[in-house]
Amino acid sequence: MGMQRKKDLPTKGVLYPAALPTFHREAVTGAAAAFVRWFWIPEWKLEAGQKSRQHLIAFPACNLVVEQNMIGLSGPATRASFKDLEGKGWAVGALLRPAAVPALTHDVGALRDKYQTLDAPELAQPVHAAMTSNRPLIERRAAAIAAFSNWLLNRIGAPSAEGILANRMVEIVETDPTILTVSDLAAQLHLSPRTLQRLAAKFVGLPPATLIRRRRIQEVAERLRQDAQLDLSVLANELGYADHAHLTRECKAVLGFTPSSYRDAANGSK
Repeated sequence: MGMQRKKDLPTKGVLYPAALPTFHREAVTGAAAAFVRWFWIPEWKLEAGQKSRQHLIAFPACNLVVEQNMIGLSGPATRASFKDLEGKGWAVGALLRPAAVPALTHDVGALRDKYQTLDAPELAQPVHAAMTSNRPLIERRAAAIAAFSNWLLNRIGAPSAEGILANRMVEIVETDPTILTVSDLAAQLHLSPRTLQRLAAKFVGLPPATLIRRRRIQEVAERLRQDAQLDLSVLANELGYADHAHLTRECKAVLGFTPSSYRDAANGSK
């Protein structure tokens, strides 16, 4: 059986969207929105011997993922990564906001580029029951997300004032293209750079400068997918890189390949 992709899926963070399995991304409302940016649910059914490799430029955040046989807490990533899908399966993941992190790990920095198992049967059981039921697809997803949200709210309670500030820090980085330096971000939040560093270390596990660089790299990838003729020097200038060479070095460091080679591969995969 082949794979289908939801056409209106936001693709930032995914290097090759055309290769995605059936994938649903659900925005979060209500109290859980303080802790989760969105829930994501991939489902796949591949023929024997077939493999689907998913390439990602992860958001600078943790993901809590209920898989078929385990729960994993994925720490903030510093580089592009991939996951191979085989056979038949599903997962229900939550892209966590910073305010949720201290309730799940005492040292988020130690989770960089790591995937740690979590023992939480009270989360696994209702999500698994929802995803394996015979209910219609939409109802299965809704039940899984509701169970996930309830577990998080019971575990965390209300967000702290510091957690809300950390949420705001990440929101500004990801939505304000004028934020190009740590000093820019500190000024926007009315914090000292040192306080900003401590906030990022506690709630994100990455330095503020890395958050800014990640947003720019994701923007680079998205723009190159959308416009195969885009001039790289123009793109570098628009996104605040010193020059084309600076953009190329940054892409190679994070993605492992140059902007031009990614553009060719991404557009060739459509």
